[in-house]
Amino acid sequence: MATTGQNIDTLFLEERRYPPSAEFAAQANAQPSIYEEDFEAFWAREGTERVSWFEPFTKLYEWELPYAKWYLGGKLNVSYNCVDRHVEAGLGTRVAYHWEGEPEGDRREITYADLQKEVVAFANALKELGVKKGTAVAIYMGMIPELPIAMLACTRLGAPHTVVFGGFSADSLSGRVNDMGCEVVITQDEAWRRGTTVALKKIADEAMKDSPGIKKCLVVRRTGNEVPMTEGRDHWYHDVRGSDDPASCPPEPMDAEDLLFLMYTSGTTAKPKGIAHTTGGYLVGVSSTHRYIFDIKPEQDVFWCAADIGWITGHSYIVYGPLCNATTSVMYEGTPDFPDKDRWWSIVQRYG
Repeated sequence: MATTGQNIDTLFLEERRYPPSAEFAAQANAQPSIYEEDFEAFWAREGTERVSWFEPFTKLYEWELPYAKWYLGGKLNVSYNCVDRHVEAGLGTRVAYHWEGEPEGDRREITYADLQKEVVAFANALKELGVKKGTAVAIYMGMIPELPIAMLACTRLGAPHTVVFGGFSADSLSGRVNDMGCEVVITQDEAWRRGTTVALKKIADEAMKDSPGIKKCLVVRRTGNEVPMTEGRDHWYHDVRGSDDPASCPPEPMDAEDLLFLMYTSGTTAKPKGIAHTTGGYLVGVSSTHRYIFDIKPEQDVFWCAADIGWITGHSYIVYGPLCNATTSVMYEGTPDFPDKDRWWSIVQRYG
C-alpha cells in the first residue's frame, strides 16, 4: 500500500475466490434462508430454538441507543442450558471436555453427566461460603476443568462472576475485584504455565490485602504444593465440596437482563473497564454464532478453541457457546504459542 496525502492507493487487489463444493454447502448449518429473514425474525427464532426458558420472553428487544435489552420478560438459567437439559435429553454420556494438562499425559475426560455433578457440588460449596443470587465472585485460575465448573456453579446460583486471566498481577486482580465489589475469590494453589508453576494463591493473597470486600477465598488443589491459608477466610475446595445431587441445588431462575458476568478490558491504555454481559442475549448470541460460524455438528464434531478462558473468546467458545450446544470440546492447560506446536499436533491427531 502507498499513501498519497490522505488517500490510500490499492497496489494489489486479491480477487480469487474459493467457493465450497455444492455437497459441503448443502450440509452447512448456515443456509441462504437465514439471510432472507429480517433481524427480528432471526433473533426471535434463535432465542426460541437455542435456549430453554423457564418463562418465555414477551418482547424481543428494546433499543434506546446506546442501550439495548434483549428477550425481555424471559427467565432462564445458564447452567441449566449448558448442562442439565442435555443430561435430561439423554446426552449424559456425551463427552463435554477432553482436558489435556500441561505436564504431558495428564488427561481427564468429563461427560455431561460428570459435569452436572461437578457443577452442583461446586455450587453447594459456594453456598456453604455464603454465595447466593447477586453475590459477586472473582475467579482467578488456570486452564483446568474446575475453571468452567466454577463459572457454571456461579451461574447456577445466580452469582455474577468476573474471570481474571491467570497471568495477571495482584494489582490487576485487586483492581477488578474492588471495581465489581466481589465478596469471594476462587483460585487454586498453583497453575502450570510453560513448564513451570505459577503461584496463583500467593498472588491472590497479595490482591486480597488491597480488597477489603473479600470475605471468603475458595482454593482448588492442582499441584499439591504448600500455599499459605488464612484461617476463617480461606477454604480448600475438597474440604467444603458439597452434595452432587442436582436436586440439592436447583438452578436459580434469572431474568434475561440479569448480569451474567463482567469482562474487563486489558487496561493497557487506561483503567480497565468492566463490560457487562447479561444472561439471555449473551447466551443466545454465543450459542448461535458457535453453531453457524464454526458449523459445528455436536453429534459428530470435536471442537477446540485455543484461547484462554480468561478472555472473552474463551468465555464464549470454550464454555458457554459450546456447552449450550451440547458440543464435545478440547480444553488445553498449556499456552497457545508456537513452541508447543508438536504438542498441539498430537492433540489434534488424538481427537480429530
